[in-house]
Amino acid sequence: MTKIFVRERGQVGKGEGLPRFAVVGVQGSGLKFFQLHLRKSELDEIAEIVNAEVVILTRGTGVDAGEGSGGGKRKKRATGRKRVTS
Repeated sequence: MTKIFVRERGQVGKGEGLPRFAVVGVQGSGLKFFQLHLRKSELDEIAEIVNAEVVILTRGTGVDAGEGSGGGKRKKRATGRKRVTS
């Protein structure tokens, strides 16, 4: 059976009008997603049509939960020459 793995997006709350789920991966199908952020109703409809199961991944519960190595804004590097004072 085809499985669609999704996770809830962290920056989106209920009632904000933005899609709450992000597609993480698909197993066992030639199904391709062109929009990676979807609403629950959209996921359910796609899963019903392609006879798939939607698997909602849970967030970690450990000490480092939510502290991934990626994401966020990059810190700007200092550019130019250093000032030399005498």
